[in-house]
Amino acid sequence: MIRAIVDTNVLASGFIGFATPASTPGAIVRAWRDDQFELVVFEPIIVELEHTFQDPYFTRRLSAQDRLDAVTLLRTQAVITAITASVQGVATHPEDDVILATAVTYASHTAAPVWLVTGDTQLQKLSTYQEVQIVSPPDFLSVLSQQP
Repeated sequence: MIRAIVDTNVLASGFIGFATPASTPGAIVRAWRDDQFELVVFEPIIVELEHTFQDPYFTRRLSAQDRLDAVTLLRTQAVITAITASVQGVATHPEDDVILATAVTYASHTAAPVWLVTGDTQLQKLSTYQEVQIVSPPDFLSVLSQQP
């Protein structure tokens, strides 16, 4: 089973685009819901998503119940992990170091490949960090499409 950490912006957009066939983030959320990969999150991602959902952009596109359902779904269906690895100064933004630390932590506990799916082009330029493959949302969909 593919395991992936999906950054907050991709997740937030994915919950908006869940019902839209042309939405790449929506396709990622649908793939997770269809058990095509295991979604790994950590508490700060959930908290950041809750904060992001308060932005007017999201409140106009998702009802309060839809936003609550999305967070509840993450809390009950995603794998929630604690961060034990430390990553500092690798990404251009400290919050991206935290997401990368989550991926590194999870990769150290599993023999399977771990993917970090992000829209951040600076992180994507790394391509790989320790045992983590860093890809854009379209590239992750391509990886999923190649699975049996």
